[in-house]
Amino acid sequence: MRSMTDGAQSLVELDDVRKEYGDVTAVDGVSFDIKRGEFFSLVGPSGCGKTTTLRMISGFEQPTSGTVRLNGADAHDVPPNERDTNLVFQHLSLFPHMSVGKNVEYGLKKAGVDGSARREKAEEYLALVDLAGYYDRKPTALSGGQQQRVALARALVNEPSVLLFDEPLSSLDRKLRKQMQKELREIHEQVEGSFFYVTHDQEVAMTLSDRMAVLNDGRVEQVGPPEEIYREPATPFVADFIGDTNLFDGVVTDGVVRVGGADGFAFDYDAAADDVEVSVRPEDIDVVDVDPDFTGEVVDRYFQGDQTQYVVAPTEDSLPEVTVVMQGRETPVEQGETGGFRVQPDAPVVFEN
Repeated sequence: MRSMTDGAQSLVELDDVRKEYGDVTAVDGVSFDIKRGEFFSLVGPSGCGKTTTLRMISGFEQPTSGTVRLNGADAHDVPPNERDTNLVFQHLSLFPHMSVGKNVEYGLKKAGVDGSARREKAEEYLALVDLAGYYDRKPTALSGGQQQRVALARALVNEPSVLLFDEPLSSLDRKLRKQMQKELREIHEQVEGSFFYVTHDQEVAMTLSDRMAVLNDGRVEQVGPPEEIYREPATPFVADFIGDTNLFDGVVTDGVVRVGGADGFAFDYDAAADDVEVSVRPEDIDVVDVDPDFTGEVVDRYFQGDQTQYVVAPTEDSLPEVTVVMQGRETPVEQGETGGFRVQPDAPVVFEN
């Protein structure tokens, strides 16, 4: 991943943006910025306000309150076609009667660029997305991934400052989606603009982003680099939505958090609250033969190629089912067996209620 763009100019700024549809609040006081040259993702579950936020940036929706700024200026009265942005939709909307090249040229033609210059630039951007020589083909003759690249070239050819993506990879199969992720990162390295990527797919967001914002019920719960959000989630929702986690109730006594009573696990933590919630990632729990934090029966086991996932029913009734992930070929405990489990000392993340 490229280095962060600390100190770079903010191309997009959302300041306490709110969007209401009658009695329904779709976006509730959202604030973040997108810096020049940054790949920024907005991630959250379906219906949380992601696409509405994108539409306010693009100008197809206006905020009920708050401010959207583009290049430092209030964009409230700027229509979509005059904003220095472009959209790549989930549904590609390529013109089937036009060639690939004419699809890419469409925005240039609308901008008044003459024919020879349009073709030259279209072929330049088709080469950028690894479709050199495809100018005269029809979109219907292309694979899904190739059509996606045509849509990307069409959006890039006008060289917007900010390229907006609305779930563009969601219809692709897993292997093709991973290939397109790699290509998107490589293309982003070669262009000067910023990418703003809206998705419910946490894996895509973490793979692609310099920074990301996690949206829940119209509110931003956390903004930061993917590794920070994964390792230091700000809320139980973020911990549970970004990756997999185990959430436990904990009790704080004299600077020690205890989870699961006398037969559970404990760790030092100076909390102001008496009751806390604790997040532990599945890969941060080890299978051990001696001195376990808790014991439990493996009630389900899922082989996933590079890792094996266990669902463990702890012997201690006050502990919920626990998910444990072991990497590689090692399978130290089988389904139906009882094993010992230890939480890595630096793994727990505490949320004070």
